[in-house]
Amino acid sequence: MAGQNYSMMTEFILVGFSNFPRHLLPTFFLLYLLMYLFTLLGNLLIMATVWSERSLHTPMYLFLCALSTSEILFTVAITPRMLVDMLSTHHTITWAACASQMFFSFTFGFTHSFLLMIMGYDRYVAICHPLRYNVLMSNRGCARLVSWTWAGGSIMGMMVTLIVFHLTFCGSNMIRHFFCHVFSLLKLACGNENSSVTLAVMLVCVSALMGCLFLIVLSYVFIMAAILRIPSAEGRHKTFSTCVSHLTVVIVHYGFASIIYLKPKGPHSMDSNTLMATTYTVFTPFLSPIIFSLRNKELKNAIKKSIQRKLIPLSS
Repeated sequence: MAGQNYSMMTEFILVGFSNFPRHLLPTFFLLYLLMYLFTLLGNLLIMATVWSERSLHTPMYLFLCALSTSEILFTVAITPRMLVDMLSTHHTITWAACASQMFFSFTFGFTHSFLLMIMGYDRYVAICHPLRYNVLMSNRGCARLVSWTWAGGSIMGMMVTLIVFHLTFCGSNMIRHFFCHVFSLLKLACGNENSSVTLAVMLVCVSALMGCLFLIVLSYVFIMAAILRIPSAEGRHKTFSTCVSHLTVVIVHYGFASIIYLKPKGPHSMDSNTLMATTYTVFTPFLSPIIFSLRNKELKNAIKKSIQRKLIPLSS
């Protein structure tokens, strides 16, 4: 970068949905707004139900509350700005706001992955070491695990944000995304460090996420081995049913992430890339409370009881 003068870029322009036909934007806005509100309400309902039902005061539901919190904060970090930009002609975002959005989206995104890993460990202990469950998953131990996931997510978010915003940005200030997406932002960086920083960010992200996925898969290898040793079919089904909701969310979480970040480079239009990105940032958090509410019988019954208790006084 010797001999070159780069001025400090103070703001960026989020291209997002600005290239879509204007008559389609109200439809997209309404659709994503409803999904966003359902995500918030669904996760808040899960948290309120777990808080009010003493039968749900167990490690698994403590982790579920932490997961719901991370999903709410992740969507709040991205979706409101996306919705505002859909109906606005002013798409600029300041350097500081962009850095903040990247930090919070990575923090809550990584925390979500770490919590899914911890929930897999919880199922492993419950099924493979049931007699030691109360010792290994004590209240203090569970609180410590949750604290570590949040601390780990914050460290990862800070690390990636500092790596990216340590660079100098020049030329175009147009981020071809609806939020401060790391790889879209790296394309605007100047100098010879760009490729090495991109590689470093990819290594950090992939190592953390694949590490979580590996430990989740390893947990389920031991879980399946333990389930297959259960003599009765009814016992196997009952034991596996306690894992279905978590396993489904893991498949959805990593499935959509793989579709977006591991898709082969090709002549994809920017519009199709934008829509694909919403599957991970909007659609995945939208599905999670539905999966946990419908696939977890204990939670589903507790939600029904909680709603009935609220409705009965109103009707009387």
